[in-house]
Amino acid sequence: MCRHAAWLGPPRPLSSLIGDPEHGLLHQAYAPRLQRYGTVNADGFGMGWYADGRAEPVRYRRSVPIWADANLPGLAEVARSGCLLAAVRSATVGMPIEESATAPFTDGRWLLSHNGRVERDALLSLPAGPGPAPGSPCDSAWLAAAVFARLRAGTPVAEAVARVVTETARADPEARLNLLVCGGSEIVATAWGDTLFSHIHEGVLLASEPLDGRPGWRAVDDRTLVVASPDGVSVTRI
Repeated sequence: MCRHAAWLGPPRPLSSLIGDPEHGLLHQAYAPRLQRYGTVNADGFGMGWYADGRAEPVRYRRSVPIWADANLPGLAEVARSGCLLAAVRSATVGMPIEESATAPFTDGRWLLSHNGRVERDALLSLPAGPGPAPGSPCDSAWLAAAVFARLRAGTPVAEAVARVVTETARADPEARLNLLVCGGSEIVATAWGDTLFSHIHEGVLLASEPLDGRPGWRAVDDRTLVVASPDGVSVTRI
């Protein structure tokens, strides 16, 4: 399992997800409060953000524990965007610990993080789509490739994510499929088998567990799709 978080709203630094809050992802890496599977998230970390004048997001990821990267605090303070994604990883048993297996995964303007696990054979049963093969043998990379294939085929992002999650769950009923998918001006998230919380204030913050003690954090129901855009936030059952 993993812990992840995303922001959509006025530009803010990546440190607002990682080290600034008392229970940001840096703290969740070694002391998560609500993690149901695994005890620490020390198998890598990654971040993605959108820079003015650049069509594709910027990505930074490592296969070391987040607290072991001495360059991260400075980078996280100056990397600012109105759409941010960050994750810390607890690798599924048998999956490699390497940068290519670490979220966020990217394709064009899209960033994707997966908190959960799934049998790769279940993903093989999904309809094939255009595009390159997954960049890693890990389950999350294969899941990301399935979503990206549908996006390249023109499927709207909310529909693409919902389809992949429901089709994968039919093939692997024990799968845990919490996704965060960012496109720069929208975030689509799923709660499927693990915790997800939202906080709406000046923008939309989605996270595996609350990043701080402010009032306003709300648990997202399981088997739910969240769509956040400048037009607002919608929550639907899937």
